[in-house]
Amino acid sequence: MLDDEYRYKILKELQQDPNMSQRALAKRLEISLGKTNYCLNALIEKGMIKADNFKNSTNKMGYLYLLTPKGIEEKIALTQRFLQRKLKEHETLEKEIEQLRQEVKT
Repeated sequence: MLDDEYRYKILKELQQDPNMSQRALAKRLEISLGKTNYCLNALIEKGMIKADNFKNSTNKMGYLYLLTPKGIEEKIALTQRFLQRKLKEHETLEKEIEQLRQEVKT
């Protein structure tokens, strides 16, 4: 359930906004709140993020999600893999587009 793409997206979102709620994260990623909770717990178990309660928050369910050094390293590796996959998809699309252009000309 926690594939590279979701791991990358979650780490990226949390790095940009560590105090984002699970509900807001789920909305941004267009996934269920349950899946978001599952993914966050998996990342916490793997030591990639750390969840701290807001001590002075009026919202007692509020958490601050911080990337650990391991999480930062994983995000870098995921970014590189994600970029390589997207470049390959782009190259494939360019070839398909060129083939379609050739078909239209003939």
